[in-house]
Amino acid sequence: MPATRVDKFPLAKSGWPYLAGNIIMLLMAMALEVYSLALILTLSLLFIIWFFRDPVRISGPLPPLALLAPADGRVVALEEVLVPGLGAVKLLSIFMNIFDVHVNRLPVSGAISHIEHVAGGFNPADRPWARIKNERMNLTLTVADGRRLMISQVAGLVAQNIECWVTAPAEGARGQRYGMIRFGSRVDIYMPLDTRLAVSRGQKVRAGITVIGIMNDA
Repeated sequence: MPATRVDKFPLAKSGWPYLAGNIIMLLMAMALEVYSLALILTLSLLFIIWFFRDPVRISGPLPPLALLAPADGRVVALEEVLVPGLGAVKLLSIFMNIFDVHVNRLPVSGAISHIEHVAGGFNPADRPWARIKNERMNLTLTVADGRRLMISQVAGLVAQNIECWVTAPAEGARGQRYGMIRFGSRVDIYMPLDTRLAVSRGQKVRAGITVIGIMNDA
C-alpha cells in the first residue's frame, strides 16, 4: 500500500484571517513608526504561525484497518463505554495542550456517514464526564466491512471553537484533515471492542502518524 501524503502550505486554513489581519496591523504600526506596538504585533504574528501550523504528515504502508491518531497530544483515557447507536466500544481520549498541532485527521478510510453537533458546557476537558457534558462535534465513519467508529471533538474551558471541515455523506481518507479545535481541548475516538490497541495511557501521539490500534478482520 502506498504511503499517505497530502501536501499543502503548512498553515491551517482557519489561521489565514488571523494572519492577514495581524500583518495589516503590523504594516500600519511600522508606517506610523509606533515600534512598541510593532514589536507586540510581531510576537503575535509568530504565535499565530505557531498555533495554526499544519505540517505535512506522511504515514508509511499500513494494514487497511489500522487506525491512526486523530489528534496530536497525550492519551488520557483508555476504557470501555456504552454509546447510543454504537453499543459497547473502546474509548481512547487524546488531550491537546496549547503547544500541540490542533488540526485533526481521520483515523481510517471510510464513509463519513453522520456528523452531529451536540450542545453542552465548557468545562475542563480533562474531566471524565466532559465527553458527554461538554460541547462537541461527533463524526461517524463506516469502514468497508460495515463497522462504525466515531470521532468526537470535545470543547473545553478555553477551547470553545470547534471546526469541522467535511460534510456527510462523503468518502474520507485515512490521514485526511477534517477539522480543528481552538485552543486546546481533546479528541475522543470510539472503536469496536475487538480493536487491538497499540498505545498506552500517558503516551504522546501524533495525528496521521501514530498507529493507535488495529481493528480485527470481520
